[in-house]
Amino acid sequence: MKTNYLLPNKLKPLGWILFIGGIISGLIIVFSNYEYEPLKAKVLSIFNEGFLGSSEMEYFKIIETGISGELASVAIIIGGLIIGFSKEKVEDEFIFKLRKDSLVWAIIFNYFILLLAIVFIYDLTFFHVLVYNMFTPLLFFIIRFNFLKLKSRSHEE
Repeated sequence: MKTNYLLPNKLKPLGWILFIGGIISGLIIVFSNYEYEPLKAKVLSIFNEGFLGSSEMEYFKIIETGISGELASVAIIIGGLIIGFSKEKVEDEFIFKLRKDSLVWAIIFNYFILLLAIVFIYDLTFFHVLVYNMFTPLLFFIIRFNFLKLKSRSHEE
């Protein structure tokens, strides 16, 4: 099965390191109520309005801010993409079907959860749901794909 969009299998360990490290860092930040900020840096802000619109809108400005949350998010996304879209050691039509089915299932399941959140969750809590929703399609895909692979291996034995 020729798949041009998949990364080499040897990148998968790097993906797991980034993904798990990002999740652990993100959980530390969340459980510290976003007060844990060990890394500060000057960064380019394309659009900056201040907290809750308390100041004027500014465009293309260098600001100093904490970047731990951003680094954790980037690690989760890049790690998840590497895990999800790296070749398996044996990449055949069955794995292709598992990958496709898992991706479709993850998107449908993700939007079902999002619909429930839209109907039943409000205010700032809903904002938190939207933030987590950036990562859940990748997370659901990785869990489902690996679960189906493990399940298929156990049936082969």
